[in-house]
Amino acid sequence: MAHLNQRRPENISGNFYVDRTCIDCDTCRWMAPDVFHQAGDQSAVYHQPANETERLSAMQALLSCPTASIGTVEKPTDIKLAQESFPIPIAHNIYHCGYHAENSFGAASYFIHRSEGNVLVDSPRFAPPLVRQLEAMGGIRYLYLTHRDDIADHEKFQQHFGCDRILHNDDITRNTQTIEIKLSGTNPIQLAPDLLILPVPGHTKGHTVLLYANTFLFTGDHLAWSAHLNHLYAFRQACWYSWTELTQSMQTLANYSFEWVLPGHGRRYHADRDTMQQQMQHCLTWMKQ
Repeated sequence: MAHLNQRRPENISGNFYVDRTCIDCDTCRWMAPDVFHQAGDQSAVYHQPANETERLSAMQALLSCPTASIGTVEKPTDIKLAQESFPIPIAHNIYHCGYHAENSFGAASYFIHRSEGNVLVDSPRFAPPLVRQLEAMGGIRYLYLTHRDDIADHEKFQQHFGCDRILHNDDITRNTQTIEIKLSGTNPIQLAPDLLILPVPGHTKGHTVLLYANTFLFTGDHLAWSAHLNHLYAFRQACWYSWTELTQSMQTLANYSFEWVLPGHGRRYHADRDTMQQQMQHCLTWMKQ
């Protein structure tokens, strides 16, 4: 939990604050942009919530902070309401799970609610309030892991829900040797009629992305929106395997049509298909430069 005696001086006075344990993962800034912003190399509160909407988003960010670096001076009385708001609807049957994990450096996890079996994309913390909500929504059929970095509490979710975990063979480590479905090669894998897995080596050798219903692209650490650059981009300074292969993978990905980019790190992006294609070409031009 956050500690008042470690409250950052950059916080505006008031109830919500960020303490010095912040790891600058950006979670609170995109979940509650009206409340949190970047101050130096960490986050801080620049505007105290002024209405119920801002209050809820601030509380959701507090619960999602991977290092519990967000606190309140007064004990919150609406914590249960915030807990029950997860997973947060994004569009149609797509949800943001919240409860980001520190060992995934605050990566986002998503939930696809589908009659053929629900899919958890990358692993959040195994938080009891979230687990209860996922149980009420029908549990988990697949736990799809984009790559080796964002696995968090995958074992606890598998043991609780009996789901099949999915990860590419080239990203299997000591902590994921018991994965149920191990992917191989670089060809697309049609997991189900509405679930297409695309290998995109680059960030890691075994990184893959998931295209759901030809509309929603879950990209892990492969592709995201940059608020700083104002366009789609790849993580140049966090490319652990090969920038050359990452660029080639991005070129291949540009051949597909989708409307949403839902990353583990970075910001989400939504646009019509033509605009998305233009953004992909912009991203490729930037990468090649």
